[in-house]
Amino acid sequence: MPVMKLNVFHHRRRLPATVGISQTNVQASANSTTFEPRSTQFMSSRSAFGKLKELWKAPKRDISPTSAPKYVVAHHMVGNTYPYTLQDWFEDVSLAHASGIDGFALNMGSDEWQPDRVADAFEAARQSGMDFKLFLSLDMSSMPGATSADAQTLRSLVLRFISHPNYMQISSQPLVSTFSGETSTFGLGSASEGWNNEFVGHPDLQGKIRFVPSFFIDPATFNTFTNVMHGDFNWNSGWPIRITTEFVRNLITSTAPTKGFSALKTTLSDIIFTDSLPSSVQNALNKIIGSSESDVQHVQDLTALAGTISPRDGATERPTYMAAVSPWFFTHYGADTYNKNFVYLSDQHLYSKRWESLISTRDQVDIVQILTWNDYGESHYIGPIKGAQPNSQTWVDGMDHTGWLELTSYYAAAFKTGSYPTIEKDKLLMWSRTHPTQATAPDPVGQPTNFELFEDSVWAVVMATAPSTVVLSTLPQNSQTFQVPAGLTKLSIPITAGGGMQGTISRDGNAILTLNPPDFTFQGNPQVYNFNAFVASASAD
Repeated sequence: MPVMKLNVFHHRRRLPATVGISQTNVQASANSTTFEPRSTQFMSSRSAFGKLKELWKAPKRDISPTSAPKYVVAHHMVGNTYPYTLQDWFEDVSLAHASGIDGFALNMGSDEWQPDRVADAFEAARQSGMDFKLFLSLDMSSMPGATSADAQTLRSLVLRFISHPNYMQISSQPLVSTFSGETSTFGLGSASEGWNNEFVGHPDLQGKIRFVPSFFIDPATFNTFTNVMHGDFNWNSGWPIRITTEFVRNLITSTAPTKGFSALKTTLSDIIFTDSLPSSVQNALNKIIGSSESDVQHVQDLTALAGTISPRDGATERPTYMAAVSPWFFTHYGADTYNKNFVYLSDQHLYSKRWESLISTRDQVDIVQILTWNDYGESHYIGPIKGAQPNSQTWVDGMDHTGWLELTSYYAAAFKTGSYPTIEKDKLLMWSRTHPTQATAPDPVGQPTNFELFEDSVWAVVMATAPSTVVLSTLPQNSQTFQVPAGLTKLSIPITAGGGMQGTISRDGNAILTLNPPDFTFQGNPQVYNFNAFVASASAD
């Protein structure tokens, strides 16, 4: 048996973009405040979306809204599938398809066994008969890109699969993406020259693929990749990566210096997202979460590629824009392994808010990629826990996320059609971390960077077929009642050590459903730091 090498993403922070505000199309959190912009420093949601529309409408840019089909795909880590059989792939394809997902972006690393797993994935998709699509996402943080021979390896992989009937095509061209690759020169003078001469423009692939990489570069430099990039995958748009502990401290200091808050505080949990946080700071943070700020910048800079892209029929068309959406982010590797121990703020119904932002600007977004189906190491998986974990069992085992597939199905339908679907079955989703933000643990890895940003709350989404009464509780003495309309409503309730989670949807005095996961407790004294989410869901019979 070959030695298994487990690949884990290595995120690189993007250059900061203009701060933006997300716009919510469905009812906001029932216990949250509606915030208005305080300063022109923060772009309003209307102006952000208007800016996106202007960018596509401007005649000189030759980029106009399109009626082309919209797609929703999920990022699938092949590096976590070493023990997969054809049946495992069939189960993943079937579950994803049932959840409104059109295909998988297959993240391929350098392990010699991975092409065989990819071949199994294509065979499972073919046998499913579901017209489920797959495409390659070359993980250039794992694959070498220093020599011409390295490029030959990539070309051979692409050529092996792009003729498969289940390979995803955009504008009649097989879609190929990457994670990273902005430093891969393949032995030439620059990454642009290398990707052009040795990959996209090489006789083996010239005119045969649509290359939409995720290069971690300043979008203003997209023009240096003319004739290489046929579009852009904006990986880091899935999270509000601008919001860090330091960002909030500086925001408090600069916008509310007279409120008595010190930028030297070692923690922020006693003020962040609470009534004691200055409204100007609260407004700024809530408007960044899930917003279109990064999309605006990327769409604007993609115009540099307009007029340089031709599909097989020869007609010039606009570049492909692929945006990201993700429900969570927490990774907890010590210095003796991958040395990655940090969080991105994932509270405040991030998954819903980001989806709603993308749906509001769907004319400018061609593909939404969900991050991810099975990246357990970074806690943003929406598929079942299976395969081979990358030494993440400590914070993943017992932390099911498949309840988020209910939201995925709802929002994917809205993105692809332009209309939110009618809810035909009452559903309730609840999620929370498993210990207080300020809990201490005998964990040698330590608390993750930016842990102070998280709130001790249970987050809930109600999907109601008609107006209903919803009761959420964490302890007998901590219960809140909400009146919700038909449709999707976002709620939350505080939680303290020793609490659990329970929710009930009632109508006309009758309980429609109750959610009360018995294996969840908010632990006051954890043994390890775990900022992953425990997700539970229930549907009416």
